Amino acid sequence: MIRVAIAGASGYTGFELLRILCAHPSVQVSIITSRQQKGQRIDDFYPALKRHCDLVFEDTDAEKLAASSDLVFTALPHQASMDIMPGLLDRGVRVVDLSADYRLRDPDVYGKWYSAHRTPELLKEAVYGLPELYREKIRTARLVANPGCYPTSVILASAPPLWRGLIDPETIIADSKSGVTGAGRGMNLDVHFCEVNEGLKAYKVGEHRHTPEIEQELSVLAGRQVTINFTPHLIPMSRGILSTVYSNLKQGVGAADVEEAFMSFYSDELFVRLGSRGHLPVSLQVRGSNYCDLGWRVDERTRRLIVISVIDNLTRGASGQAVCNMNIMCGLPEDAGLKEAPWQP
Repeated sequence: MIRVAIAGASGYTGFELLRILCAHPSVQVSIITSRQQKGQRIDDFYPALKRHCDLVFEDTDAEKLAASSDLVFTALPHQASMDIMPGLLDRGVRVVDLSADYRLRDPDVYGKWYSAHRTPELLKEAVYGLPELYREKIRTARLVANPGCYPTSVILASAPPLWRGLIDPETIIADSKSGVTGAGRGMNLDVHFCEVNEGLKAYKVGEHRHTPEIEQELSVLAGRQVTINFTPHLIPMSRGILSTVYSNLKQGVGAADVEEAFMSFYSDELFVRLGSRGHLPVSLQVRGSNYCDLGWRVDERTRRLIVISVIDNLTRGASGQAVCNMNIMCGLPEDAGLKEAPWQP
């Protein structure tokens, strides 16, 4: 059995990690941490986990985490992962980090969107944890930077046409809607029930921190610098993301070219499901799963490609993808612990 630890297990991503890992056939969760909940049993804090996990929250200490585990999931707030990351890696532990601290390769870009990076030397070796793009690098990585939820949905929607050179990279617009769990479990007036129920709002327009992450990966796919318009919205549901990604088709590109690109790019991927011509993805149909469902239409009138991408922000957009990365790093079947069908309704 592989011993795993979760640093920062009290948030929604921590809960989702435990929900998945408690049923994983090859994993034993050895230690969970939370500075605020130290000393409390997880099944008292999250009663849904009764009869599944009875661990007690401990303080977040790199030495103890390393001594108790073979791999650590760091589900800590941005900046906090940097405090323990060198201590974990120096002790020979492999890490999947669910924060944004190691997703951006350029420390100056990180500094612009977050704050000064305190361990920039680790950015060079951190592997971006999107298996469809970086599977072989993930296998041997010490540190995997688990992608953000919005970037996962947008990058997977954009990868095939960019890879085949079917679209103009300068014309990409990503319009995304997310459930309120994406804002975390902390108290925030903007995500109180009365503030989100029966409403829809855009937020952080033109300034969302996931923008440089999306642009970084799309630039790699395009082989040139890509700048996009990305606008996130908050909708009154608990979990899920639907992203609509628009781009201009290049001259001579038709619907058959687009279909062939998607089919070729994702032909062997377990966790990407492509819709039929008469079906577009629905967020409810991936709920609780590690799937990304994709569908597309070519608008011949405007010569635009429209791609619809849906994921569960807590599973494929966070903890499920982290477990998938762990499986790859440890030589396990990629879908170990992730075979459960989506929850519908």
